Amino acid sequence: MGVRTVAAAVLGFCTLVLGSAAPLGAATVDEAYRLFYASRFEESAAAAAELTTANPGDLVAWEIRTSALHFQLKRLVGEGKDKKGAFARCADCPKLLATFIEDVNRGRAAARARLVKDPMDDEATFLLGKMDLNYLWLQLATLERKTGWDEYWEAKRLLDAVIQKYPTHVRARVARAWMDYIVGTRVPWGTRWVMGGGSKSRGLKMVREAAQTPADFYTRVEAQFGLWEMLTRDGKRAEALVVAKELLVTFPENKDLVRFVESGGQPPPQPPA
Repeated sequence: MGVRTVAAAVLGFCTLVLGSAAPLGAATVDEAYRLFYASRFEESAAAAAELTTANPGDLVAWEIRTSALHFQLKRLVGEGKDKKGAFARCADCPKLLATFIEDVNRGRAAARARLVKDPMDDEATFLLGKMDLNYLWLQLATLERKTGWDEYWEAKRLLDAVIQKYPTHVRARVARAWMDYIVGTRVPWGTRWVMGGGSKSRGLKMVREAAQTPADFYTRVEAQFGLWEMLTRDGKRAEALVVAKELLVTFPENKDLVRFVESGGQPPPQPPA
C-alpha cells in the first residue's frame, strides 16, 4: 500500500460520501461541513452539537463545532485593528467565547482519551492538533491575545508527527501552514524565534501546495478556503479573486464569497476605531 493510499485512508474520517443515507432531519458530518463552508457558522455549530451529544467521542464533530464557534466569534469581532474594543462592544461575544473554551476542552479531552488507549491513533493525533490550532488561532489572531503557547507547542508536535508519517496529509499541512502564518504575522520576532519560527510566506507556500494536492472533497475545499483567506490577508487580491470565484461555483450561498467577488476583491470598509 503506497503512502498516498494510506494517507487517503487516514483522511477518510474527514467527510462522508455526499448523499449518504441518514435518518430524515438527522445531522451528519457532511451537513455540518456544508454549512460551515457556506459560512452558516451558527447552523454548522448546531449540527455538530447534535453529533457530539449523540456521541461524545466523535472527534470530527468536535473539530467542526469548535471551528464553527471560532468563526462565529471571528465574524462578530470583525477585521478592524481594535480587536479588544470590538470584543468589549459585542454583547454576544463573552458567552460565545465561554462556549468555545468549554467545547474545545471537551473535544481535546476526548482526543486525549483515545490517545491513551492507542498512542498510534492517527485520527486522534491530527484532530487534537487541529483543535489546539483552533484555540491558538482564536486567541492570537481573532482576539489578538498573547496566549496559547501550550497549545502551540502541542499542535506543532502533533501535526509535525502526522506530516512526517504521511507527507501528503493535506489537512495536517493546511493546519501547519496556518500555524506558520499566524505566528509569522501576530507574534513579535523575538518571541517567534523562541517558538521555533513562523513565516507567513512559508505558510502561504504550504497552503498553496496543499490546495493543488489531490484530496477528498472537503479536504480540498478546506485548503482552497485557506488559500483564499491567506491571499486576501497578504494583499494578493487578484489571485484571491480567482480562488473565490472557483469556490463560489460550489458554494453559491456563501455570502462572504459573494461580497468578495462582487467587490472585485476589494477589502470591506473598516469600522471607525
